[in-house]
Amino acid sequence: MYVVCVTSKVKEEFREEYIAENHKNARNSRKEPGNLRFDVLQAEDDPNQFFFYEVYRSKDDFVIHQQTPHYLKWRDTVKEWMAEPRKGVKHNSLFPVEEEQWRS
Repeated sequence: MYVVCVTSKVKEEFREEYIAENHKNARNSRKEPGNLRFDVLQAEDDPNQFFFYEVYRSKDDFVIHQQTPHYLKWRDTVKEWMAEPRKGVKHNSLFPVEEEQWRS
């Protein structure tokens, strides 16, 4: 499995709109055949900081995700709302190994 963890910080005045756009993007991302998880988290100590935990079957599935209409719309919509550039770290998953373990 291929895991992408993204940290983002949004300008306070756009926080609620950003959350709404993240919900749309996450719901659509979870419908992608290559996506196994798409979690969006908000920092407890900084409500303007978010963490995305995305799991794909393969690196190619992540590349496909970045070309979907819903992702491109999300990216373009939130671009000016960012307080700083998004930071993504890509990982190869060691555990869990079986696909069904990701969905439970």
